[in-house]
Amino acid sequence: MRLALFRDMDLVCLDLEGVLLPEFWIAVAEATNIPELRRTTRDEPDYDVLMRYRLDLLEKHDLTLPAIYEAIRELEPLPGAVAFTAWLQAQTRLILLSDTFTQFSAPLMAKLGHPTLFCHELEVDERGRIRDYRLRQPDQKRKAVRAFQNLNFRVIAAGDSWNDLTMLQSADHAILFRPPDSLREAEPQMPVARDHMELRQILEGLLRPPGR
Repeated sequence: MRLALFRDMDLVCLDLEGVLLPEFWIAVAEATNIPELRRTTRDEPDYDVLMRYRLDLLEKHDLTLPAIYEAIRELEPLPGAVAFTAWLQAQTRLILLSDTFTQFSAPLMAKLGHPTLFCHELEVDERGRIRDYRLRQPDQKRKAVRAFQNLNFRVIAAGDSWNDLTMLQSADHAILFRPPDSLREAEPQMPVARDHMELRQILEGLLRPPGR
């Protein structure tokens, strides 16, 4: 009985970029006039391939972390994201699982009300050059979902990109948020939300009061 009670407790895992905040690298591409940096996980499913591509571009264009920070620090949450995040945190537990980096996201989390974020770290030298990146662990989104389930949470996940796929496939319930056509076609059984109101409506049909 005790195990069943805890299993009924919900936990929502969301991606960050593309769901609550704009894509950081697209903002950097626009600010620096480096269109190649517009490539994201919506285009390239292999995260290491994508990051090596980005690091090569940063070195080629002599782009430092302070310059990137200048490009993204004025970003605002996506329309409706602040109200949606506040509503969701009032309903249940929320964890953001992102493949971004602490150095990028930390200045922007206050705009969302400081939800809990699990992400990665950049290796930066004394001149502000990004030399490498360190994953919290490979496939962290899927492993986090599995860990939460092992703690007897029922996990509901939502994401927008290919790097969210293992998280979505591992969750008890999965929602696509404004996905690329290729991802929607690959996972036709997953419901699709086109905005935060639709995402809220889907979640309202899934979330349960504790103990029910």
